[in-house]
Amino acid sequence: MNTINWNLRNLTVQTHSGLRWSSLDQQLKDWWHSIVYCSELEGLDERSLEDIGMSRCSADSEAAKPFWMA
Repeated sequence: MNTINWNLRNLTVQTHSGLRWSSLDQQLKDWWHSIVYCSELEGLDERSLEDIGMSRCSADSEAAKPFWMA
């Protein structure tokens, strides 16, 4: 069973398993950036994809990945 140890002086929380809020916060930010990246990638036209050196097939494949794998 995980226990949460609150350290209010430093405003950090650490669970028994060693997970820190800062790590969780960073993971959530990374996932959010992946979601935004895939969404923007889907919206690019052929010329924009050519400018970044990516084919439509590659862009569609990248955009289809789940956010935790992108």
